[in-house]
Amino acid sequence: MKKYNSILKYIFVLIAALLITGCVHDDKYDEPNLGDYQCRTASYYTNSQNGYEKWTLAQLKMQTQSVAITKKAYVEAYVSSSDETGNIYKTLYIQDNPENPTEGLTVSLDAVSLYTKFPQGSKVYIDVQGLAITTYGGVKQLGKITPAGTRVPEKEVNMHVFRDCQIRAEIKPKVMTLTEMVTANDNLIGCLIQINNVEFDGRALCTPYAPNSVTVDKTIGEGWDSASNKYLKTAVVRNSGYASFANQIIPGGKGSMVAIFSKYNSTYQMYINRLEDVDMETHKNSAGQIDSYPRLDGVQSNPCQFSATGLTVKTIADVKQLNTSANWTQITGDFYVKAQVTANDATGNLYKYVYVEDATGGLRINMNKSDLFLDNRFRLGKDVYIKLKGLYLRNVNDEIQLGGLFKNTSGVEQFGQIEEPQLYKHFFDTNTVARAVAPTERSISSLTTADVGRWVKFKDLQFIDGDLGKTYASGTAQTNRTLEDCAGNKIILRTSGQADFGTSDNPKKASATEIEGGKGDVYAIVSIFNGTYQLWITKLSDVDLDDPRCDGSVYTPLPVLYKDDFAAGGFSTDWTTENVTGTQVWATSNQGNGTNYYAVVNGVLNNTNEDWLISKSISLVGKTKAAVSFTSDVRYSGPALQVYATENYTGNPSTTTWVVLPALLDTNTAGFGDWVSSGNVDLSAFLGKNVRIAFKYTSTPSAAATWEIDDFKIKGQ
Repeated sequence: MKKYNSILKYIFVLIAALLITGCVHDDKYDEPNLGDYQCRTASYYTNSQNGYEKWTLAQLKMQTQSVAITKKAYVEAYVSSSDETGNIYKTLYIQDNPENPTEGLTVSLDAVSLYTKFPQGSKVYIDVQGLAITTYGGVKQLGKITPAGTRVPEKEVNMHVFRDCQIRAEIKPKVMTLTEMVTANDNLIGCLIQINNVEFDGRALCTPYAPNSVTVDKTIGEGWDSASNKYLKTAVVRNSGYASFANQIIPGGKGSMVAIFSKYNSTYQMYINRLEDVDMETHKNSAGQIDSYPRLDGVQSNPCQFSATGLTVKTIADVKQLNTSANWTQITGDFYVKAQVTANDATGNLYKYVYVEDATGGLRINMNKSDLFLDNRFRLGKDVYIKLKGLYLRNVNDEIQLGGLFKNTSGVEQFGQIEEPQLYKHFFDTNTVARAVAPTERSISSLTTADVGRWVKFKDLQFIDGDLGKTYASGTAQTNRTLEDCAGNKIILRTSGQADFGTSDNPKKASATEIEGGKGDVYAIVSIFNGTYQLWITKLSDVDLDDPRCDGSVYTPLPVLYKDDFAAGGFSTDWTTENVTGTQVWATSNQGNGTNYYAVVNGVLNNTNEDWLISKSISLVGKTKAAVSFTSDVRYSGPALQVYATENYTGNPSTTTWVVLPALLDTNTAGFGDWVSSGNVDLSAFLGKNVRIAFKYTSTPSAAATWEIDDFKIKGQ
């Protein structure tokens, strides 16, 4: 037995040594050792006993769309993409030849890290039986038709896609121009291409490829028309916010780009496999000389590197003093200012402007670009250099603002925003870590015009009695609420109905968020409108009113007596649906809303509809206050939704006595998703009674809207 154990030990040691030797040998490679993972050879498919029919990519793309392929067929191709950096997601791009391809294809796979199984250059065989060709965004793709969309499920990938056990080629990008991105060349979509002598446009300069978790498009251009100051041809480079290079700054020069050729509807676009495929900073010409600058648009050097040489530094107070005109003042001096971003548009309460501040004051800067907070230069707490020459100042309703000029629809110049393509010329990242924004402490009575634009802290404020129970905003409009101190001094808090102080998973729309009823500290930007001071907050925590009110009382919001957010889908027995006319009826859906369901009804043109959604009876006996609230969303033109209440439902809407409720409803018929809160709709007329709430939908043969209802609540105490 001892001898047997010794032999076993020897065998184990030998195996371990071989394994270690293998690992050391493999460590010199940067990519995974594929071994024989999921591989085949051409002989498998050419063997007549296996019964395969060979198709070209062109033949495959000609198959009947959205119908599963029944023939036992296969295609050969080479992988042109790599998802190693995360810029390409659950997609394998292939082409028919490693060099000078004539056909490319998008293969939709419900799997990630495809580069570990099918690295770029791999020859692959795809069994197409059971798969289907579909079109998305004008591009043909291969996948499997499933309830979740056209995509091969991960567990079935190894049933359809096989790597050649022996062949891996170098993919040589096909050289194209942006001008050649036309319908006649759509057969090359999915191929690796190279575009020469191109550059990112002014809107992209000095910005990252993509902010964290946000996919964005950047524009590249070729050729330059000096007469119109435009590129002769442009295309889109699409970048994922999950890519490993997402936060890298776009190169400022011109040069070449290697990427996957793609398209979305009529817009041609490219996907970068890896950052090394973008050569626009140290690009060399045929003589070996770096020719990234000057750019096509005439910029002579890296536009994102700030230099104070030849510039005079100014303070915010100095800048405001430059405004000398009743109309507007152009800044002509070679000046710059260094300031900290104190408020941005992260919650949507500010729109297309930020506030900056230094020791001498604060200033509003107007820019024609949304989501400024995603730009490194305008993140909260960041210091930014601002070159002032060429910008404009104007006193707007008593507030001096920095911006640009634009022409209105009548061709008349007006003061407004700095255009996005011009931002790189004026705003420069200091490349320093964001600092905490320190507020200036003030009281309502001590405010002066020098405080306009500052981030200010006010102590011991409360909302006036008349605002208690209200939301921060009514509908989608900008709304005034009034704050006061314990001496009775008052100031306006102004809030946009478009603001969302929550997250994508937990939204807190200003129109659906009730104000706090206590007393405490308020942090806000001070602005002014025609002599009246007003405040703007950037997040809900800026209003911290947890202490008893000035009179010592403690405000308690109306408790919720009943609520239904339709989360489970379908209507419970708490709801009655009555179909009076037409075939369309109230239902629930989660379309476009993730796992969150809502009540919905939509008519169809040429039909007449009348449909009711009626709540169960809720007792308001013994209550001294009561209200109902909900959110609504409308799309397409049609009669407005009607909201009613009754104390005695007969079982028939037409014989019931209804009271109209003045609820705020969504009015934006152009799109879904802009949910509007009704506010707390007073139910005082039903105190001491039982109440039902009803939603009446109507449509006509010429006008049929879609109405959605969610977050239904009845409150009372």
